[in-house]
Amino acid sequence: MIIAQISDLHIVPRGELAYGRVDTASMLCAAIAHLNRLRPAPDIVLITGDITDRGHPAAYAHCRELLAGLPAPFYVIAGNHDRPDEFRRAFTDQRYLPESGFIQYVIEEHPVRLVAIDSQVPGRTPGRLCAERLAWLDTTLAARPDRPTIIVMHHAPFRTGLPHFDAVSLEQPDAFEAVVRRHAHVERIVCGHVHRATQIRFGGTIASACPGTAHQDMLDLRPDAEESFSLDPPGFQLHRWNGERLYTYTVTVGDYDGPYPFS
Repeated sequence: MIIAQISDLHIVPRGELAYGRVDTASMLCAAIAHLNRLRPAPDIVLITGDITDRGHPAAYAHCRELLAGLPAPFYVIAGNHDRPDEFRRAFTDQRYLPESGFIQYVIEEHPVRLVAIDSQVPGRTPGRLCAERLAWLDTTLAARPDRPTIIVMHHAPFRTGLPHFDAVSLEQPDAFEAVVRRHAHVERIVCGHVHRATQIRFGGTIASACPGTAHQDMLDLRPDAEESFSLDPPGFQLHRWNGERLYTYTVTVGDYDGPYPFS
């Protein structure tokens, strides 16, 4: 099974630029075109939040037009830039999404089980997993200990070392980590929000943040670093399950020379 993950699309209404300078729509188109050239093709695509930049209905409509270029089925979750009501209206055809309550779900029909959990706090940038959501996760993971599982979420549940970013990450991650640690069949936690490929050991497994399809968070490790982004090349991740292990690859979007033989 090959799973593609794209994240942090930040689509705005047609004709606008995010932050006055980022053409997120054309960059998403480039990412989709790159995905569509992959051989073998991904079986599914995970879209890990921040679908739009400000939750505007016109931005969701624009994004759905762009996502129509994906031949593979996709599974989507909301991020802190999304508005839950507009998000639901935009994805009413995605029957796995609940009609009310937290935007979280389980996908059973693939070789790897997908458990998507809602880390949103509407109106706030940081994420949170309340006691109700953590209890749902614990029960859901315990129901199928025989199945390799990926937890899908938007907010990074770990500190990245980017001070300006860590201030708006998942709050109280220790409670989430304690739940994950009880379930050894969790192969990976995949998330977005960071706008930069980042991996860390977490809860006895690996937590992996995906780069954005558009702008990236500035890699500035100074304690007094200001919040900012860069126009590093966009990217996405591929997660390959070979029946025994899950491999994760970070892919840079674009057209590059090659392949060339080493000999």
